[in-house]
Amino acid sequence: MPKRPSAAASLRRAWRKGLSAVTGQVLRSARDAAHQARRTGSSDLMPDLVRGMRKTPAHPSPGLGDWVAGIASGRAGMRRFRLFRPSGLAVGERPPLVVMLHGCGQDPAGFARSTRMNRLAAREGFLVLYPEQSRLANPQRCWNWFDTESGRAQAEAALILAAIDQVCLLHGADRERVALVGLSAGAGMAALLATMHPSRFKAVAMHSGVPPGMATSATNALRAMRGSALPSTSTSTSTSTSASASASTSTSNATGAWPPLLVIHGTRDRVVGASNAYEAARQWAEAAGAKAAPARVVQRGRRWPMTVVDFKRGRAVAATLVEIDGLAHAWSGGAAKEPFSDPAGPDATAMIWRFVAKRLALKA
Repeated sequence: MPKRPSAAASLRRAWRKGLSAVTGQVLRSARDAAHQARRTGSSDLMPDLVRGMRKTPAHPSPGLGDWVAGIASGRAGMRRFRLFRPSGLAVGERPPLVVMLHGCGQDPAGFARSTRMNRLAAREGFLVLYPEQSRLANPQRCWNWFDTESGRAQAEAALILAAIDQVCLLHGADRERVALVGLSAGAGMAALLATMHPSRFKAVAMHSGVPPGMATSATNALRAMRGSALPSTSTSTSTSTSASASASTSTSNATGAWPPLLVIHGTRDRVVGASNAYEAARQWAEAAGAKAAPARVVQRGRRWPMTVVDFKRGRAVAATLVEIDGLAHAWSGGAAKEPFSDPAGPDATAMIWRFVAKRLALKA
């Protein structure tokens, strides 16, 4: 008598069949759009995306888990993404998800190597999503966090949300335990996304980025990066309205409307002015009605010292500001010889996970 397949085996087969169907549909849509773009002579993201899906870039964390390719679509077009899924996750398990938004000049594999977030994910058992900006959307691969006047920033934020939804649906990530992390332009996009959709995230971490409302287009983005811009009235009003609406409908965040924020910034950053770090913490504190606790100086071994300030409402932390003395525009404590990475700084990846894990109700 033939042996009946187990429930787990049946579930795996159903999951693979569903994934194959969705991926096939996305690729067919991409090919159709690319064909249409060639016929009409329009510039479109589709050819770049289709070519990218055929490539198999080197796995940044071999032996630790799977490096899965995917595509998300929305009104801003389509974007590739990579998902790191650590080995050993059980079928049916719903692990938390950390979303990593790279900076200018980076891609998912490089960002993963620099931050070593995959190594931490393999140890702690969470998924890591790396959305990828296209060169056609921005020649330097920067997320267009500043372009709120045209709506491009909001459209790219929606694409990232679509990628998150896809990972939750197809790969079993727990949509109630999602955290956002970004570096530079990715940090600006992470902050914007968190204020637009605060109920979707349990925590957000900005490394060397610009907070929402400091720019509305490419023409004033440079001033914002230098720290010489004031928050835009229209964007600030929109953000405040979003926060107020969320406060009345969301009870998932103990500090108020927005998810708790960790800000990490170097005092020698010449690309994004360090005043942006305080402005981000100030925005979050104001939204939560939080006040600054006394600053403390922390130094681990010979790494750069850091000044840490918590902004609290009661015992709840709305924001934590970490200013690292001597750090330039680079991931603090990142892998040596990687671009935008400084091994002399305190370990930002570990700091971020400790901050995030508490909000995900996990052991840090």
